[in-house]
Order: sequence, then structure tokens, then C-alpha cells
Amino acid sequence: MKKLVVKIIKLRSPYFTIDDDLNSGAVLQFIWIQLWSIIRGFRMLLSFRNPKGMLLGKRVSFFNVSKIKWGKFLRLGNDVYVSALAKHGIEFGDNVSIGAFSRVIVSTSFNNIGEKIKIGNNVGIGEFAYLGGSGGLEIGDECIVGQYLSCHPENHNYEDPETSIRLQGVNRKGIKIGKNCWIGSKVTILDGVEIGDGCILAAGSVITKSFPDNSIIGGVPAKLLKTRTHENQSDDTRNVLRHQSV
Repeated sequence: MKKLVVKIIKLRSPYFTIDDDLNSGAVLQFIWIQLWSIIRGFRMLLSFRNPKGMLLGKRVSFFNVSKIKWGKFLRLGNDVYVSALAKHGIEFGDNVSIGAFSRVIVSTSFNNIGEKIKIGNNVGIGEFAYLGGSGGLEIGDECIVGQYLSCHPENHNYEDPETSIRLQGVNRKGIKIGKNCWIGSKVTILDGVEIGDGCILAAGSVITKSFPDNSIIGGVPAKLLKTRTHENQSDDTRNVLRHQSV
């Protein structure tokens, strides 16, 4: 049974393995959950769209589905909401996974719709994420992300003290996250930030400025802690980071 499950899952995740200590009851329950997720994915046929092996949790909902593109084996957890109120829509690559209770929302305003959200191949994002796309959000291939990621590619204008801030409009620069990044839980990324390839963002960080490739960053606001090299990380740096599996 386990070998069959591994063989099937490897169609989506080639490096997947099952722990030898996992009991058969858990395997059967896992199969049951995935089966229903695949069945729910077939609802996309009602929109005349190919589900491409999509796995949907319970109560997943879409807005403006005609502006959403996806690759093979998109997996959305329970209660995920995807809203493509956007100029250029939302694009998911192959083998993307978004955890339960997450929100993928380009914009909420009909009078000033946002740009886009683009997520690359083999990206896993934990539960309770908020991915805004007003000014544009890009996440590169092979990124792993813990719970409660929050991305906000937009800021309110506030220069005129005589006018309500909510009436002064917004400015947008966008957020770009490179390939092969590891983002810990409860990280917040603000507008105008570009994160290079191979970066590590420590749990709880607030990212207010850009960082180059292979940076290890953390803090509020975040600063450079170290640059990744072929040498082993120090114990102090390991203690700062919290690995969130997805």
C-alpha cells in the first residue's frame, strides 16, 4: 500500500518518501483526503477549464476565474480564497501548494485594480498566508514558505495632513522574491522589496528593503545576518532560523 501511494505522489513530487514508521491507518486517511481533493478539482470543468490534476480542499473559492492560470497539480488547502481582480491576473506554476485559510488577492478595489500575482514552479506556502498583488507580486521557483506569510505590495499616500489618508490614494512598486528561497513563519514583506535567489528569511522578520542573492536576513526591520557560502552555518545563525515544513 505504501509503495503504491509513494509511486502515485511522485508524479507530483519526484523526491517524496514515506517514513517507515508511518502507520497504515494514517496512510488510508491520507488517500481518502487526497481522493476527495482530486474530485473537488474536477469542478473546474464547469468553467470549461482543464484542472490539470488540481487538488482542492473544502470551501475553496475563486473570483474572476477567467484571469487565473495554473500548471499541473495545483493544491489549495481548506478555505483558501483566490481573487484575480487584476490587470494581468494570477498565475500558478506546476506543483504549487497553498496552505489552508490563505488569501491570494490581487486587489479589492474596483476603481483601481491591481497588477498581478505570479508564483513559480514547486513552491510550497504554509497556512494563513496573505498574498497581495496590487503592485505586483512574484515568487520564484523552488521557494518554501512557513505559515502566516504576509506580502503587501502597496502603500497609502499620506503627505497632506488636511486630507483623510483614505482619500489620498496609493502608490505601488511591487514585490519580487527570487528562486530557491526559504521563508520562515510570520514573515511580513512590504512594498518595493526585491529578495535575491537563495535567500533565507528568519521567522518573524519584517522586510522593508531589498537584499541580494544568498542573504540570510532577520529582525524588525530585517537586516543582513550573514551571506550563504559553502561553509557550514554557525550555531548562532541556526538558532535564529525556524524551519517550517510545507
